[in-house]
Amino acid sequence: MLLTRPGRQAEGIAARISAAGGMALSLPMLEIEPLRQHEDIERIKAGILALDQFDIAIFISTNAANLGLEWIRQYWPQMPVGLSAYAVGPGTAAILREEPWPVYCSDEGVTSEHLLALAGLQSVKGKRIALFRGQGGRELLADTLRERGARVDYIEVYRRRVPRYERREVLGMMENEGINVLVLSSQQILESFVQLLKPDDGKNASLDPAQDKEQKALLSLQQQLRVIVPSRRVLETARAAGFVHVTDAGGADDDAIFASLLRIRPETESP
Repeated sequence: MLLTRPGRQAEGIAARISAAGGMALSLPMLEIEPLRQHEDIERIKAGILALDQFDIAIFISTNAANLGLEWIRQYWPQMPVGLSAYAVGPGTAAILREEPWPVYCSDEGVTSEHLLALAGLQSVKGKRIALFRGQGGRELLADTLRERGARVDYIEVYRRRVPRYERREVLGMMENEGINVLVLSSQQILESFVQLLKPDDGKNASLDPAQDKEQKALLSLQQQLRVIVPSRRVLETARAAGFVHVTDAGGADDDAIFASLLRIRPETESP
């Protein structure tokens, strides 16, 4: 199977797959880069130093939690009194629970919509909320909380970068290694993977035998691959992109992904 998480974030699930008798290769479709420019550092520092003026801190990913806590620990030996933490997903919540502050996470799912359904985020009029995230991304959380009367400030601690791969080499590797399961653990990772496999604009495949072969290989992958995604929203995007066999793991953490892999295992084993 092929894992697409950034860098070393795939190591845990890869080890579990190996221990269960499977083989996992890694092709990171995103790279996470902490913000290091002077203006970014000053902006982050200002937000961290003002953290005692906030009522709620929301962390949208494990990367936001890890890097956010790294910053907070530099300036706050103890968590600011009265500050509550909210996490998107159990993996993010587990990181935040390393500190002695109340941490809230939806048991129903791993999307912004699930987080927004929590009781503690309903009556937020007049409250200040710090939203830890990477540069860019969905605006649903902030927009909805502002509609509910909260003041929301972003503390952006990293940026995402899409690695460059050669389409032909990736398709060849997947065919040669017999990849039959693809794990796409976020919406942006899915979009990056789809973009990688997208045919070059302006080329006529019927006049290019090599490209025609690639198109056939891509079609075969879309029809045969078992694809694991973390949520219903990503599942719908994957199906719209042409993937036929898509499973919603109900989370992007190792436990959710591994449980889904075990469920589809009978479909991927040779008779």
